[in-house]
Amino acid sequence: MQPTTYPISLSIDYPDRDLNRLTTAFRVFLAIPILVVIGGVGSLVVFGPLLMVVFRQKYPRWWFDWNLELQRFGARVAAYVALLDDRYPATDDEQSVHLDYPYPYPDAAQGLNRWLPLVKWLLAIPHYVVLVLLDLAGLVAMVVAWFAILFTGRYPRSLFDFVVGVLRWHNRVVGYAFIMVTDQYPPFRLTS
Repeated sequence: MQPTTYPISLSIDYPDRDLNRLTTAFRVFLAIPILVVIGGVGSLVVFGPLLMVVFRQKYPRWWFDWNLELQRFGARVAAYVALLDDRYPATDDEQSVHLDYPYPYPDAAQGLNRWLPLVKWLLAIPHYVVLVLLDLAGLVAMVVAWFAILFTGRYPRSLFDFVVGVLRWHNRVVGYAFIMVTDQYPPFRLTS
């Protein structure tokens, strides 16, 4: 049985080249400025769309585009921190991270349930539990990958695919519960 495609998709190009060992060694320090930037603007994402969908049944295109680009930027930062890409995250270039989801219509009444945004964060609790466990496993995978990159210059493909799957799962939950892109409940899987 072929799984259905979820509306929120994330893929990261595997670096088929040697990664920069020096920036990999000091990644935790190099990522601090960009983490401050993403943390500062990330809080603006949730409340505007929530209020607009509930009270006006609208999801303006400009706000949707803002959220999509901010989530794309966050995905590039996450890929950089997870050692999946050794290029510093660009604020406006896709680089090797591809995140997309469809616009849920200017009239949210056509594509989104008016009251569901009030409880989506609650409905996603099973995902939070699973993601805590996956995050721990992902952290172990990143530490192993860190050593592999330092010694070989390469990210082991199986670890790469696992970490990308964890990031994909995160983006699906964020898109469902907080950015209100879809009412379709996120699947419990790492693959597309």
